[in-house]
Amino acid sequence: MRTKKSQKTSDVPVLGKPVSASRSEMAEVVLPAQTNPLGKLLGGHVMHLVDIAAAMAAHRHSNSYVVTASVDYIDFRNPVSLGEIVMLKSQVNRVFHTSMEVGVEVYSENVLTGERKHTTTAYVTFVAIDEKTHQPKPVRPLILKTLEEKRRYEEAAERRKTRLALRYRADNRTA
Repeated sequence: MRTKKSQKTSDVPVLGKPVSASRSEMAEVVLPAQTNPLGKLLGGHVMHLVDIAAAMAAHRHSNSYVVTASVDYIDFRNPVSLGEIVMLKSQVNRVFHTSMEVGVEVYSENVLTGERKHTTTAYVTFVAIDEKTHQPKPVRPLILKTLEEKRRYEEAAERRKTRLALRYRADNRTA
């Protein structure tokens, strides 16, 4: 005879996490194999680093496996040169049901002069994945503490509207 569990997991309150808990940083030196013939960091390599930095923030917030669902914006402002340090900073901007938008900022630092430049901005959406079922799972809420966090949260909602409108418009064209 089977017995039902007295409490479903969905009945358990889910505690939020502050944005600060997801913040992640990484850095590396730009080597010759990562550059184009002009000695500049390859855009594809920047995108690879952005995906890794963003995934770290999504993992930290959700405490689960995550998969990249979309990259709806990436802006290359300044090149990163051979020998410079490339630094990436990421944080969760907004949580939806099973997905999260993560913002990533990329900077370069000239090791000889110490000059830093903002080189790239990107917004990446991740979906949290249950480790047993490999299906999307709910993500804990985001706790906002600063005006900057609240601004990013609101802007993420607007980007999501645009992203979903573009996705469904493209789906309707192929049907």
